Amino acid sequence: MNVKLPIREVRAREILDSRGNPTLEAEVVVENSVTHELACGRASVPSGASTGQFEAVELRDGEVRYFGLGVRRAVENVNAKLRDALLSQDASCQRKIDERILDCDGTQNKENLGANACLGASMATARAAAEALHLPLYQYLGGIHTVCLPVPMMNILNGGKHADNTVDLQEFMIAPAQAESFAEGLRVCAEIYHNLKGLCREKGLSTGVGDEGGFAPDLPDARSVLSLIVEAVEKSGYTPGHDVKIAIDAAASELYDKKAGCYYFPGESKMKGQQVFRNTEDMIAYYEKLAGEFPLFSLEDGLDEEDWDGWQQLTARLGKKLQLVGDDLFVTNVKRLAAGIEKGAGNAILVKVNQIGTLSEAFAAVRLAKENGFRTVISHRSGETEDAIIADIAVAVNAGQIKTGAPCRMDRVAKYNRLLRIEEELGPFRRIR
Repeated sequence: MNVKLPIREVRAREILDSRGNPTLEAEVVVENSVTHELACGRASVPSGASTGQFEAVELRDGEVRYFGLGVRRAVENVNAKLRDALLSQDASCQRKIDERILDCDGTQNKENLGANACLGASMATARAAAEALHLPLYQYLGGIHTVCLPVPMMNILNGGKHADNTVDLQEFMIAPAQAESFAEGLRVCAEIYHNLKGLCREKGLSTGVGDEGGFAPDLPDARSVLSLIVEAVEKSGYTPGHDVKIAIDAAASELYDKKAGCYYFPGESKMKGQQVFRNTEDMIAYYEKLAGEFPLFSLEDGLDEEDWDGWQQLTARLGKKLQLVGDDLFVTNVKRLAAGIEKGAGNAILVKVNQIGTLSEAFAAVRLAKENGFRTVISHRSGETEDAIIADIAVAVNAGQIKTGAPCRMDRVAKYNRLLRIEEELGPFRRIR
């Protein structure tokens, strides 16, 4: 039976994200050509604070309202231009839908309609099609290839642009290395998170949280952070390096001082009472020392997004020991990823759908990564919503890993809870890798 899903309505609205800033929510209504039932798919678009300069353009209004961050222009682009382009199109042909969205925008970086408008329409179409076919979204997107749950890379301590503290590196995460199910891995991480809170209290450190729900105390340097996390892991009854491993997102592009030609650590400088600068060689040696002392398995954005030579050196030195993830370096873009593969820069990609603007483009980046032996990590953004679509995407593409924050705020926890439900549907034999 040939079932078509013609699009009957496309609309969008302005809503708030987890930071209280506006973002876009899109809705697409489709009709099942066999049953004539209508189905609605809804999707909301996240927004980053630490953004790479090569990301697709997020369209903001630049008006007085919401301090210039309103998205009414992007909403209007969905309600008018994208609606005209998508009405009557078959929602079950996601690639063709995304091609029409790209044609309607007509630019390389989505600066015309806005990546937020493009992505909202793309994701809402996929969800509407899944609803119309009575399929869970991960199965609709991944078909018979949905075979594993991702390992959670749980952010438990925030720094950099995600927190108002002295920690310069942006994220410190834990991953359950020995868990035999997603549910077990989530429990392990949550226990460590709560024990970390207790340790912070005991040591007189702040238990306030950053944008992604991780704690945000003032600490002198990365070594102090890692020591505290190891203590929390041990207090929880687990063995660092065996039961639990640690990941860092340095967000080094945010630390890079172009005038000085090196990386400036403002928090560490403040805590130590002297200016702390590190050049590329210093940064690589810094990570090498941390990896030798602590159970690190993953380093994201260890160097600036334009430092290709440095990334090659970093990969040559640490690529066999660490997962070296490109976020700002690759921005979910197949052209930049292809360049990294050719140059030997990094060995993993962070996938953020709003960096590129459509589901098809994000999935193309995942395919290219896997074809070339790169690992894939599906990720949230610091400005999130209750939409848990990245949980379904992670399972659909068998990403293996997911970053979606601390077990603290519902904009983060919604993704974890969605993965718990998916694990029940897939059955107990579907293990994380």
